[in-house]
Amino acid sequence: KIKCSGDEKIGVDIVRRAMVAPIKQIAENAGLDGSIVAHKVMESKEKNFGYDALQKKYGDMVKFGVIVPTKVERVALQNGASIASLLLTTDAIVSEIPEKKEAPPPMPPGGGMY
Repeated sequence: KIKCSGDEKIGVDIVRRAMVAPIKQIAENAGLDGSIVAHKVMESKEKNFGYDALQKKYGDMVKFGVIVPTKVERVALQNGASIASLLLTTDAIVSEIPEKKEAPPPMPPGGGMY
C-alpha cells in the first residue's frame, strides 16, 4: 500500500488503473468480464498468478508458459511519466493547428421562383 494524498494519490490511482487495463482487455477479448478476472488476479497472494485466456484457466503463468513482458509495461510507464512531467513544466502547448476552411460558394439565383 502506498500512502499519499492530493495530486500524488490521483497519480497513483491512474497508474493502478493503467496496470490493470491489459488483463481486463485480454479477458474481454476472450469473452469474459474483464473486471471480474482482474479482481480475482489482484486478490491472489501467489507471485505469478494470472489468467490464461488460451486455456481459459487461472494459475501460475510461468508454469503455463506465459511470460509477461514487464519491460514493455515499465517502458510505457516511464514514457507516460516523462510526457506528463513535460506537460506540467511547459508554459504552452499546441496540440492541434486549426485548419483554414474556405467559404462555400454562394447559392445560385432562384430563377423565376416567387
